[in-house]
Amino acid sequence: MSAPDWRITLADVVIGEAEHRAIDDVLRSGWLSMGPRTEEFERALGEKLNAQHVLAVTNGTAAIHLAAATLGLGPGDEVIVPALTFVAGAAGILQTGASVVLGDSTSLDDFALDPAEVDRLAGPRTRAVMVVHYGGYPADMDALAAGADEHGLLLIEDAAHAIGASIEGRACGTLGDAGCFSFFPNKNMTTGEGGALVVRDAERAEQARSLRSHAMTTLTWDRHRGHASSYDVVGFGFNYRIDELRAALGLAQLARLDELNAARARLTEQYRERLARLDRVAMPSHGARGVSAHHLAVVVAESRELRDRLAARLREHRIQTSMHYPAISRFTAYAKLEASVPRAEEVADRALTLPLHPRLTEADVDLVCETIAAELRVA
Repeated sequence: MSAPDWRITLADVVIGEAEHRAIDDVLRSGWLSMGPRTEEFERALGEKLNAQHVLAVTNGTAAIHLAAATLGLGPGDEVIVPALTFVAGAAGILQTGASVVLGDSTSLDDFALDPAEVDRLAGPRTRAVMVVHYGGYPADMDALAAGADEHGLLLIEDAAHAIGASIEGRACGTLGDAGCFSFFPNKNMTTGEGGALVVRDAERAEQARSLRSHAMTTLTWDRHRGHASSYDVVGFGFNYRIDELRAALGLAQLARLDELNAARARLTEQYRERLARLDRVAMPSHGARGVSAHHLAVVVAESRELRDRLAARLREHRIQTSMHYPAISRFTAYAKLEASVPRAEEVADRALTLPLHPRLTEADVDLVCETIAAELRVA
């Protein structure tokens, strides 16, 4: 079956002349693997986040795995992970040999991990808690950090949705022991594929830099500049290096992030105003904490049947939607995990993700809302 000719897409990439020039400059330079632009991207990202230790990596999943490995997680350890998130969060933990314990969402109005789950699920093997800033909305970090501290647990932030989000002036992704970002094309800024890891502790950050590139003592860029002529391998590492093309694209995108996020915020407010007039659907507040990155625009229907009817009606009008996310507990590969996550599963049944990206117009948002209203009148 051919792909639909979407009138309004779920997500879109904003690429301009600055991005084209950045890529062209890298190609003309002749140096494509990790090097000076990667270093510049890491510095710029660190300044944006007010973080000292930032590593650009090949994707968001690599950031999660590298965070878990750097924090020393492994066989015999357990990590509490939200059931309502992309599967990469659980997969990155499992790749270390540690186990995953799925935690429930707070409510249908706040999809983030319920802080009470830390007390409920923490046991003698629990080493860490993963927090997801769902949709770009800051999770309840005060309560989650307090729970982690009480049980002596590490705190990992999955900030894949939350570049530009903050709580009381502190950037999401810098509030725990490690923070993980994704720059996939549907994110608020993109490097194509790519991601970043923020590590609070300087010694752990150096370990992460080593693990990122096979635990080698020097890199190709070091040897190219004449800073070294050989290398040693001092551990079992990975190849999670980003390349210069993606780093250059990231620099151009980072420079316009505030502009792109502001556009998302305006469109989200328009959605809220229009959808507040309708019955049987609601946009969650996600706790209304701090400053959101407005990554996703999600509406919760009164039932799964209504959600599916709305998705079908929107598709008929060539408006793309999605579901973020199927609960991890329902995936075949994770069915063996014992999980009591009724709120996360209910969100998965009733939530519908609407189009949201800076290329969207006010007329597009009006059309989406009018199409939902039309279906509600006949549903």
